[in-house]
Amino acid sequence: MERAARAFWLSSPGHGEIRDVVLPEPGADDVVVRALWSGVSRGTESLVFRGGVPRSQHAAMRAPFQEGDFPGPVKYGYLGVGVVEEGPRRLAGRTVFCLYPHQSRYVVPASAVTPVPDGVPAERAVLAGTVETAVNALWDAAPLVGDRIAVVGAGMVGCSVAALLAKYPGVRVQLVDPEPARAAVAEALGVGFALPEDALGDCDLAVHASATEAGLTRCLELLAPEGTVLELSWYGDRRISVPLGEAFHSGRLVLRGSQVGRVAEARRSRRSFADRLALSLDLLADPVFDALITGECGFDELPSVLPRIASGELPGLCHRVRYDQGTRRAAPSGPFVT
Repeated sequence: MERAARAFWLSSPGHGEIRDVVLPEPGADDVVVRALWSGVSRGTESLVFRGGVPRSQHAAMRAPFQEGDFPGPVKYGYLGVGVVEEGPRRLAGRTVFCLYPHQSRYVVPASAVTPVPDGVPAERAVLAGTVETAVNALWDAAPLVGDRIAVVGAGMVGCSVAALLAKYPGVRVQLVDPEPARAAVAEALGVGFALPEDALGDCDLAVHASATEAGLTRCLELLAPEGTVLELSWYGDRRISVPLGEAFHSGRLVLRGSQVGRVAEARRSRRSFADRLALSLDLLADPVFDALITGECGFDELPSVLPRIASGELPGLCHRVRYDQGTRRAAPSGPFVT
């Protein structure tokens, strides 16, 4: 039986299209997934869409089920939620998350999907990949009760980190961003907000997620002696300067990178990638994460919507893509209410 599907491809930098595809015959250990929703990982996918992945990072940047190569043609993406149409009895009919590109139906090994808990709406589960990044960041940072923390950069990753930090007892968490409108998101997440020039200093930890040189500099400025900056930003092909003069040495400051694709070293021997993803989906039972969904469009609209996201014309946090549910106009920037 021939199984047809439709997929979004970046045909060349700045140009996307919907292509018809024929799915492979599933094996005994495979599942056939019909897409319900996918999410646009705004920072990374904008970089890919613009053709900004440096050659040295082509292998490291490959998504799990990517087809083609950078800068294009390439099928890219990794925030997919769907329902299992065919597969093992334990998964048949289940809603699952999968690190798959934007495609209406796909065949993957059963081990590549993670069931979405009953208490998590499918449309919110597209955030699992981003929350997973935040989980790994906090495993790396290991914040303590009562820490003073700044999260600089109120994008998808920064907001996910702030949402998780808000659950730590006694911590002072401030989300820092140059866009005043992000104050509403911070309030929804239950954390403080400040413009960069107004941010509170004397921080034990600063988490950087703005992907800007100015943001990284501000993180270093906000630290108390022996404080740590955890760097989550991905700069692609851009070079940035890091101010390692001034108080960096005298204050014994620490600048540490967090690797999105690997479990933190202290947990690696006993916590797998599957553990981390399952935990992220459990955490998404909290409706506070709905504040991170700020736009929606139909799958057929992706070729016209992604250029607007990549250029900044359509700002916001997570942009959600809808499958098999009709076509509506792309939602404007601002909290999206379901």
